[in-house]
Amino acid sequence: MSDSFVLSSETEAQWAAVRKALKAEVGDAAFNSWLKPVVLAAVREGQAVMTVPTRFMRDWVVSHYGDRLRELWSGANPEIHSVDIHVKTVQARRGVEAQPVSNEAHEETTAEAASAPLPVSSATRPRIEDYENRAEVFDVGASLDPRFTFDNFVVGKPNELAYAAARRVADSPSVPFNPLFLYGGVGLGKTHLMHAIAAHIRDRFPERKVLYLSAEKFMYQFIRALRIKNVMAFKQQFRSVDVLMIDDVQFIAGKNTTQEEFFHTFNALVDQNRQIIISGDRSPSDLDGIEERMRSRLGWGLVADIHATDYELRLGILQSKAEQAGATDVPVRVLEFLAHRITSNVRELEGALNRVLAYSNLVGRAITLEGTQEVLRDLLRANDRRVTIEDIQKRVAEHYNIRLADMYSARRARAVARPRQVAMYLAKQLTSRSLPEIGRKFGGRDHTTVMHAVKKIDELRQDDNILSEDIDLLRRMLEA
Repeated sequence: MSDSFVLSSETEAQWAAVRKALKAEVGDAAFNSWLKPVVLAAVREGQAVMTVPTRFMRDWVVSHYGDRLRELWSGANPEIHSVDIHVKTVQARRGVEAQPVSNEAHEETTAEAASAPLPVSSATRPRIEDYENRAEVFDVGASLDPRFTFDNFVVGKPNELAYAAARRVADSPSVPFNPLFLYGGVGLGKTHLMHAIAAHIRDRFPERKVLYLSAEKFMYQFIRALRIKNVMAFKQQFRSVDVLMIDDVQFIAGKNTTQEEFFHTFNALVDQNRQIIISGDRSPSDLDGIEERMRSRLGWGLVADIHATDYELRLGILQSKAEQAGATDVPVRVLEFLAHRITSNVRELEGALNRVLAYSNLVGRAITLEGTQEVLRDLLRANDRRVTIEDIQKRVAEHYNIRLADMYSARRARAVARPRQVAMYLAKQLTSRSLPEIGRKFGGRDHTTVMHAVKKIDELRQDDNILSEDIDLLRRMLEA
């Protein structure tokens, strides 16, 4: 046989028919992710020889689409009884010089190409073929905080289910439930448990590849992969891990392209029986801006919520933190006072204790209840009249007679968008939350959206007396 094999026009037409049938069966998303890169190299001795860019893709195509490819080829050409799929880099060793059929002749421009406005020269663009020889293509993993371990996580009724589930996943060499979804409000311990799981698995099962990162970083890395046209390397890295951990999944609400990629990554890992652990600020069923099919999959395994802390848990946390800091001289009545008065979240509780300890060290005075009240005067006052973003959203929704869910939804009708902007404006005025935090509370919106809302309402108040009066009334009711 000649070293070069030229495909006939009849074979090209058969391959086009096979691809068209596959695309109709699996849909655009799966086709673009897995089947579009498949290239026909040769047809010989009753066999269709095809190539793909990476070994990971070859294994996936063979496992999920191999039988169907053979059936469709047999239908298009009865003389073909089998298919053989190779990684592109091994073609030369088989003596097949591929004359690829132009896939672009049959397909529309892919979403990846459309999402890559910044051109990258072929000289600098990473090659997919190089992936298997590189330890990392993207620096995606977040570093773990060594303070966040199971040993220093204080367990109480509000978090005992989440803790037990986290320990089960971290201790098990197999997958007990998939995914594990942890949810709760800000500062209640979700991130602590996520870090503890990752650290425990790495210590106990060092051979397992654990990847922990925020949903925000997942999105940014995916956008980067689109921009430099290296999506397959991105897919391969995320779909080759043993444990994938995504923190604050609500951040990708409304980000449809990122959700599409996350959806396929999720399915690929579940199919390979790899563990997935996710955290969010609401349960899967309450995540507005997340596609229904994704919400359904997030609720497949075990959903464990972390409730707001009760007095006993707050006191236990304070005692544990004081011991870790070596501050054994903190009066019990001071710890009890803090546990009673600071109820918002664990981070603020720890911050209050740190302030008291720092003050005592810096000025050389013993810790007393009176001194604690003086040092924390501003924090205690804020807790006495604290306004939360949830309070604002509820009050504004009632005032404008809209659904509370509209605060998080993607609806842009003026009757919904204006009250949402008012709520964002009040959240900026009445809370200490940052712009990104406020945006996440409104369905995962970007901080620039919040900035625009604040500026817009500021401008409208100058000329719209009714709007200005509404805002003043809402503010008085919230601060009352």
